[in-house]
Amino acid sequence: MIKHIVLWKFKDFAEGKSKQENIIKVKSMLEALPEKIDYIRQMEVKINVNIKDGMYDAMLISAFDSIEDVNSYRIHPEHKKISEFVALIRESRASVDYEE
Repeated sequence: MIKHIVLWKFKDFAEGKSKQENIIKVKSMLEALPEKIDYIRQMEVKINVNIKDGMYDAMLISAFDSIEDVNSYRIHPEHKKISEFVALIRESRASVDYEE
């Protein structure tokens, strides 16, 4: 199993919404993906409750059977729609994929 972890720091205000509104929107969009992409084995989005300088605002934890599935996920049209939106509202992003 491959775990795909992503961390985001969001802009205070972007695309007409506050940081918190955008975080909630992204969380909802991502959590709907397993119904649309059948090779997602797990998907959780967590919102940081302890924001301090240098910390990220939200985290995605997802699981796939293989690295090929992770790579397919990255280019899937449903995922790309979310990625394009997130690119407009984030300050920074970090990710890691690891085998479990």
